[in-house]
Amino acid sequence: MKYSLRTSFARHTLLLLVVVFVLTVVGRLVAITNAMSFCSGWPFCIPTAPVGYLMLLHFAMVGLASLVMLAVWRKAWREQRHHKVLLPLTTITGVLFLGQSLVGALNTTAHYPLHLLVLHSLTAVALWISLAMLVFISGMLKEDGVSDYQGTFKQRVKDFFILSKPIIVLLLLVTTYGGLVAGGKAWPSASLTFWTLFGGALAAAGSSALNQYIDRELDKNMQRTSKRPLADGRLTPAEGLSYGLALCLVSYYVMAGYVNLLAALLSLTGIFYYVFFYSVWLKKATVQNIVIGGGAGAIPPMVGWAAATGELTLAAWILFAIIFMWTPPHFWALAIVRKNDYARAGVPMLPVVEGEEKTRKQILIYTIELIAVTLLLPILNLAGTIYLVSAIVLGALLFYAAWKVFRVGGNKVAWMMYRWSSMYLAFIFLALMLDAVL
Repeated sequence: MKYSLRTSFARHTLLLLVVVFVLTVVGRLVAITNAMSFCSGWPFCIPTAPVGYLMLLHFAMVGLASLVMLAVWRKAWREQRHHKVLLPLTTITGVLFLGQSLVGALNTTAHYPLHLLVLHSLTAVALWISLAMLVFISGMLKEDGVSDYQGTFKQRVKDFFILSKPIIVLLLLVTTYGGLVAGGKAWPSASLTFWTLFGGALAAAGSSALNQYIDRELDKNMQRTSKRPLADGRLTPAEGLSYGLALCLVSYYVMAGYVNLLAALLSLTGIFYYVFFYSVWLKKATVQNIVIGGGAGAIPPMVGWAAATGELTLAAWILFAIIFMWTPPHFWALAIVRKNDYARAGVPMLPVVEGEEKTRKQILIYTIELIAVTLLLPILNLAGTIYLVSAIVLGALLFYAAWKVFRVGGNKVAWMMYRWSSMYLAFIFLALMLDAVL
């Protein structure tokens, strides 16, 4: 194929490359001349020396590059929604540009963290690589794309919201905030709370979108998931992939820039664990998929703990273990109800492979182990009376639900176990928070 600028999209991407190049040159001159010292302020400043006008030029170029980037991004999402390379690549380029600007804007103090300096440099390299690829690939287009989406803007917003799995995100934020409060042993500041939960929500939503992108064909075979936006065709695979990648990338910049490095790395680990380790490999590879994959959902409270303290202690690892042990009985209860769905989709869930009777037994065993793990915190003097009483009462109720699944069987009690186990996790973390602050 021959490279050309015959399409409007290709010309836009080339213009973006030129503008970003000029912006980079001006930014380098600002660093060499220390122009920032002679024109302080953001986004505008008053020069105190001629060299300060370089800083004004830098601000102007940032604004121009942002407008061109927005135009390219808009054209991609309107005209290239089916293109499996251009749309994700344009989206990633936009996020890298945003991340580079964000990290650069944070460089206003003498105590600029080393990890942000490294992130700034790595982002610059990644941005240039993605820009070069974007210009090259867009030049291969034979004609401009057209928007063929027939739905309303409201429907698109709803579909992307569904793609984020909001209920799961909400539950993960509860455990994140629980770790944040328990780690700091006080209600955290509004700023720390916002950035930690915002970053966590983006990471969870992005991971969920990528999970649905990976499972889009599988979801078509399951009644519970067949109406999801990607499985139903309301959103294209390229849109799902782009949306998920964008949220995950932004989440790291938010965590690294406004929380701390450990929280950012833990959040990134959770993304990789869930997307690659579980969704790509484990889900269809082994009957122990939920057991091993439970580690992904167990990371959020550690993120909260790291956000509050900057470190991980024994208590943080116990919080990880609580969710790790909670995951199998919770999802196996759902798997009993949806056994036929999983069988049609070829997912080797425990009830499908080894039968419902063994699954019911495993639910009871894991529930007992979960209750034992929750009691480690007060036993090791890492939690107080409020948590101890709550863990005992909530554990007894959960054990009763698991016992009914074991003894009675059937979809009705399994569904109740699934619903109650969700409430159990929220309540146990609420008790943990109250115990920490009271």
